[in-house]
Amino acid sequence: MKDIYIWLVRLMSMLHYFNRGKHRRVIYLMSFDNNLKFILAVAKTLTDPADMVVYYRPAVEAAATRLAAYGITVISYQDNVSFVLHGIPQMMRAKLMFCDNYYAFLGGLKHPRNCRIVQLWHANGAIKRFGFGDPKTALRSKTDQHRFQRVYNQFDDFVVASEAMGHVFEESYRVPASRIQLLGYPRSDRFLSAKWRSNALARVDRLAPGLTSHRVILFAPTYRESMKFELSDALKKALITDPDAVVVVKLHPLLQQYEQKFSQVGAGRIRFYPQLSTTDLLMVTETLVTDYSSVAFDYSLLPTAHTMLFYMADLPEYEKNPGIQPHFLKWLPTQPLTTPAQLEEAIRADVLTDFTQFNHYWNTYNDGQATTRVIDHFRSTIVGK
Repeated sequence: MKDIYIWLVRLMSMLHYFNRGKHRRVIYLMSFDNNLKFILAVAKTLTDPADMVVYYRPAVEAAATRLAAYGITVISYQDNVSFVLHGIPQMMRAKLMFCDNYYAFLGGLKHPRNCRIVQLWHANGAIKRFGFGDPKTALRSKTDQHRFQRVYNQFDDFVVASEAMGHVFEESYRVPASRIQLLGYPRSDRFLSAKWRSNALARVDRLAPGLTSHRVILFAPTYRESMKFELSDALKKALITDPDAVVVVKLHPLLQQYEQKFSQVGAGRIRFYPQLSTTDLLMVTETLVTDYSSVAFDYSLLPTAHTMLFYMADLPEYEKNPGIQPHFLKWLPTQPLTTPAQLEEAIRADVLTDFTQFNHYWNTYNDGQATTRVIDHFRSTIVGK
């Protein structure tokens, strides 16, 4: 079925290859809701905001609705025949296309003429491997690997925040260094904005009254395929070791059904706030407990960041599948903790984390001006005829 779908995409894109239409549009493919400010900034650069078209996954419909209120055209997108018939002709009219993730249909798309396709990834850095860095990829068929590479080859530019992340894309996607653009991630600008931080704090105060009067320990593990998350007695004991602290659990959206269960096992000291985003919660977090999640690269940018702990109980297994980026122990700001006893001791110690080297390595160009630099870099394409 995948091959048939890709073939249909290829056929439709070839049929519309020379049909540019009256207007050439800027398209954003959205599967994450954390880059709305950038989308609005691009739309503002256009003569007509309606020429900004956002194709979004159903999971981020709420964010798409917010964009629509500003006059931006938003269209729900799934890989099906309807998208081939109606979406692909629109793609072929694009002059600039931003992608915040891997989109399989790109493997069949005939690259639109005079269009730049830009990878605007959803994370500042990477601990776990992906693409050809993932050991599982080598076990896939040659046909699958060729299909992956066709997607990777479609990107003309990779916007990154550091040379380190640029190297990750070069190795993971097998693309040349000439495609790497050291501009910073627009979505990171918020963490360096006093206005955003003030608004985030106000949202937390409104939706979680009293939370800021405690030491907040945010437990935010990464998503794992086929994961059935369990909060063991030992891990629970470690997390709530400080009697004056409140532990907030924030899981991947696909695992939020577990949050209600967690909230019932901590006698009120383990809480969940589905109405608050992870980025909002970072604003009031004194101790972040994570593992391989990209949340670490966001938290380290906040002026209020205090302590970051990496609880990696399954590190030996995770190093094999999906794999860990090379030399990660050299740039990780604190050493991995592999047992609940180690985590409990670290929470009790509450040692301030030095993020200097970590940010220099991964957040080099995240200085609060990334949105401006990215728009300036592509301005001629955005406003060109």
